[in-house]
Amino acid sequence: MPTEFQSGSNWQQSSGPIVNVDVHEADCWPVDDNAAVLTKDALADGLHPVIAIGGRAAADGRPLNVTGVVMKYEAGLTTATGIAVVNIADGMIVRQYVSNILTYSGTNPNSYETTPVVGQPVYVDDSQALSAGVTLSMSPLNGHGGLHNPMAGVLWYCQDEMANAEMGGARSTPTFDTALPDAKTEQEYCILLINNTRDLA
Repeated sequence: MPTEFQSGSNWQQSSGPIVNVDVHEADCWPVDDNAAVLTKDALADGLHPVIAIGGRAAADGRPLNVTGVVMKYEAGLTTATGIAVVNIADGMIVRQYVSNILTYSGTNPNSYETTPVVGQPVYVDDSQALSAGVTLSMSPLNGHGGLHNPMAGVLWYCQDEMANAEMGGARSTPTFDTALPDAKTEQEYCILLINNTRDLA
């Protein structure tokens, strides 16, 4: 299971669009000490989790939180003054760890996606069932009181999953993973980011 957020050279599957904003770490979740139950990986420069920005309570507009991917992190003297540079643009494609959890019963996963499809929504999820390096699941509700999760984007093809026969390559069919076990699975998918703050939950 992932123990740290996505990093390395292949996390970014498209070079744009880019709309970077500076955000205090204290306003970002579920990262570092801002994780509700499970202690997430520490936010650090070179790590690129998809996060939500804003209040986590239903009364704070949780399902309408701005979402995006961390591009850079500059630690301050305290968590409250650390600055995360977050790309909030629609349309960027990033590689992320995603849990196939669809629903929860209390804090426990209750059902799982076994046949994911391109275009399927994924959500920023702060449930304790997700591993330390995972901030996304396929569940619109979390495992802490059934609160609405903000939508982060949709499953998409990674660059190396596309059929490439017509471009001089050897593969005539795509390799997007459409068969998962009926159990909790956390693996890499590419996510087409869609800032869902314009829609009602």
